[in-house]
Amino acid sequence: MRFDVPEVDPFTRPYWDAAAEGRLLLRRCRAEGCGAAHHYPREFCPRCWSEDVVWEPATGRATLYTWSVVHRNDLPPFGDRVPYVAAVVDLAEGPRMMTEVVDCAAAELWIGMPLVVCFRELAAGPAGRQPAVPVFRPG
Repeated sequence: MRFDVPEVDPFTRPYWDAAAEGRLLLRRCRAEGCGAAHHYPREFCPRCWSEDVVWEPATGRATLYTWSVVHRNDLPPFGDRVPYVAAVVDLAEGPRMMTEVVDCAAAELWIGMPLVVCFRELAAGPAGRQPAVPVFRPG
């Protein structure tokens, strides 16, 4: 089992395909009176439980909510990346997302810092697919 390649199933395939193209997708509820966006992708709205949810592109803009510098992680591939900044960001569309902040020293981070999505390409996965994961950098 490879830990650095996301598990892709038929439901999450649009999300991972978009990420490989450099686009971040969210799910949005279309139920009357709701309209909530959410992340991580689910087949139902976590606010009203409606199953009338669709994929939509995100702006890729976020603000830093909180972070922690990870100095030790024995799980592959993270051990090769320490220290790194594990973070929670508030996406412009509303949802919070766990991610990593890159291209910025930890000492320069501040709550509310504007960030933009970028994508870390991973080694080719099954069938030669080039997966990517969303991370954020100052912007």
